[in-house]
Amino acid sequence: MTDLEEYRQSVRRWCADHVPPDWRARQTGVTGAGFAQFQQWWFAELRSAGWAVPHWPAEWGGGLSVAEQEILYSELAAADAPRLVLQFVAIHHAAATLLAAGTPEQRRRHLPAILDGEVWCQGFSEPGAGSDLASLRTTALRDGGAYIADGQKLWASGAAHADWCLLLARTDPAAPKRKGISYFLLDMKTPGVDVRPVRNAVGESHFCEIFLAGARIPAENLIGPENAGWQVAQQTLGAERGLTMLELAERLGHAGFRWLVASCREAGLLDDSRVTDTLAGFETEIEGLRGLCRSQVAGTSAGPADASVVKLYYSELLQRMTDFGVTVTGVPGFTALAKPASSGWESGIWPLDFIGSWEWTIPGGTSEIQRTIIAERGLGLPRGA
Repeated sequence: MTDLEEYRQSVRRWCADHVPPDWRARQTGVTGAGFAQFQQWWFAELRSAGWAVPHWPAEWGGGLSVAEQEILYSELAAADAPRLVLQFVAIHHAAATLLAAGTPEQRRRHLPAILDGEVWCQGFSEPGAGSDLASLRTTALRDGGAYIADGQKLWASGAAHADWCLLLARTDPAAPKRKGISYFLLDMKTPGVDVRPVRNAVGESHFCEIFLAGARIPAENLIGPENAGWQVAQQTLGAERGLTMLELAERLGHAGFRWLVASCREAGLLDDSRVTDTLAGFETEIEGLRGLCRSQVAGTSAGPADASVVKLYYSELLQRMTDFGVTVTGVPGFTALAKPASSGWESGIWPLDFIGSWEWTIPGGTSEIQRTIIAERGLGLPRGA
């Protein structure tokens, strides 16, 4: 066997020994505390194997090649392993931001802590400032050795469990909207921080509102220069739109497509050429998505709009696949359906997964925003009036 094939077999054996076969049943109907406890346990399991943060630099606990990452995510998906939902912002968005713009001290403080289970959320969007993020109105005004933050954030995934928050706030209200924004690391235990969960359409309360009332942020928690937060935020959004997608593409190919074929088989539809043509089309698109993700992570595709292409491609393919799943299975007993925590969108319950798929066309910039970025930065088209 080649070294990569030996690596694949080692991951496969590990999954057989460590992935709980009944985790979906155990995570159905759990409390928020039960979800967080399970997620922390699973994160520790992956860390003990050296696979919690494979995309990080080797000096910080990662260092896997693109080929090894792809194998790891493929085998985890094939084994129906739980997904790291609670740690998603920490290991992807927070880490990417710290590595790109953090000070050495900020990296030393937070990257090892993330490996120890520190949970992060993202305080970007606001009421009236979602897709048009530069219109945010939360302020953080200098007061001696600190900044005093006031305002409201919305759609802060996992904030109810978070230890820290990636916060964008306006530090120069008189500056043009992209020029007066700064980027902060906010300790969620700070007095004046109030988190309120928001129940969504599938019955979860993963999204949260964050209210800031005189929250004092030490100046050393500023990341990047003051009033240059918009530029730093592009590192975070780039990770959200691109580098996180390698695992998600594998999940779509294994869990999503495998379950879709199984649903069609159970419905007796695999003799229908229209159904098999649709499945073949999805499989082809998934392979294209995998190729795009590999190229981006490997750095062989470096176009200015590549992250937006991957994000748009994934989110809309996910939406169409889950929509087809609902078409095949219908929505019997919808009110009685319960989604297992720790599953992300891939619960295997098509009506809930379809509803959840709409979330992916909104965070990190809506599909409309991604098309604008692709048109302007990728194709060089002029900005519309």
